[in-house]
Amino acid sequence: MGSQRRVLVIAEAANPEWVSVPLVGWNIATALRAVVDVHLVTQVRNREAILRAGLIEGRDFTAIDTETVMRPLWSLISLLRGGANKGWSIATAMQSLFYPLFERAVWRGFGKRIQSGEFDVVHRVTPLSMTAPSLLARHCARARVPFVVGPLNGGVPWPKGFEKQRRDEGERLSFLRPLYKLVPGIRATWRNASAIIVASRTAASELPADAMRKAVFIPENAVDPRRFEASSDAARYDCLNLCFIGRLVPCKGLEIALDASQDLLRARRARFTIIGDGPLMAALRKQADRLHVSDSVEFTGWLEHSVVASIASKSSIFLFPSIREFGGGAVIEAMALGLVPIVVNYGGPGEIVTDETGFRLALGSPQSITANAAALLADIAEGRHDLAAIAKRGLERVNGLYTWEKKALQLSEVYDWVCGDRADRPQFPFFDGGLQSPPSRSSNSLVAQ
Repeated sequence: MGSQRRVLVIAEAANPEWVSVPLVGWNIATALRAVVDVHLVTQVRNREAILRAGLIEGRDFTAIDTETVMRPLWSLISLLRGGANKGWSIATAMQSLFYPLFERAVWRGFGKRIQSGEFDVVHRVTPLSMTAPSLLARHCARARVPFVVGPLNGGVPWPKGFEKQRRDEGERLSFLRPLYKLVPGIRATWRNASAIIVASRTAASELPADAMRKAVFIPENAVDPRRFEASSDAARYDCLNLCFIGRLVPCKGLEIALDASQDLLRARRARFTIIGDGPLMAALRKQADRLHVSDSVEFTGWLEHSVVASIASKSSIFLFPSIREFGGGAVIEAMALGLVPIVVNYGGPGEIVTDETGFRLALGSPQSITANAAALLADIAEGRHDLAAIAKRGLERVNGLYTWEKKALQLSEVYDWVCGDRADRPQFPFFDGGLQSPPSRSSNSLVAQ
């Protein structure tokens, strides 16, 4: 324990055995234990998994039971979404409307302890969405206990030209998202928070001007270097072995990836390993057949995380032309494994990848992204880029900024600031220009290194 600062971590979603937001909540809370004294408050649905992970209930964590309300809500959300992994805007909106019930229960259980000064900081980690107000922010302000919220993310607009993908994702109502600013408690959350951790420039752009002085940029995703270790085999960069990791859904741009790489795949100058599963699996297989590249493309389906790392570490390029990505955790993991990323310069991936650590494709129409990616892959195949050097710089960037250990240290600096132990607001070198710069939209060049 590096510090005795006592932090009450609120993470309604925190589960070591799940993925996405629950795993982020768990990883942040776990990483913080190395630098501060953490008590985690979470939903009862996570209780058994947390006990299996070795934490002691009452001492290390508390499970709050609001399942009487939330269980039927989840059934309603599933009905409204129109399918698994669809309609994320609807799901987030519904969860945000009912989330205050959880915080009311937290205040009933911990209000007197917060008011008594037992905790130096209260930090709400999840929900990650900008749309969920916090009742605790006001209570903590009245109790003169610093309240930290975030990392907050989401709200990356659907780019023009991708209406079909938006519809296929069940996001017909995503244009209504800005209405969340009218939800009671949202502005009070920003006003009463001592620090607001934002995970993207898009998220920062949604804050009112008076809240920006409290904003600190820290992305929500990170890696454990012990689980994502880059191969020392330099020969991997002599071959054009492409890799994709993620859900096989419309926004991930896999149709673009196959179209862009088809010439090299047909000529057997490249191979493409697609790791993941989802509703587009059958359509992508048919696309590979239609393009006559099936012999050079492997669909692995869903794999355990440890197996994913083992397979991906043999590849040289992470081809990930996702057109609507909030966090980009897969990009960080790929860079940690020594892959050189090719991403669309939009949303999370465009902020993770720099000019020195990968390639960023200008956001445009599906046709322009495909053409630019194809031209870039042809250049790489001709040996015009030093992949080993780019991968090395990418690995250095991940180890310097994007490990869970680094994230815990970054957050501890925020705690020092809100507790008055440092005068200046923490700023970390995730990108140049600071939070006042406009959200990243597109690169001026196909090649960004």
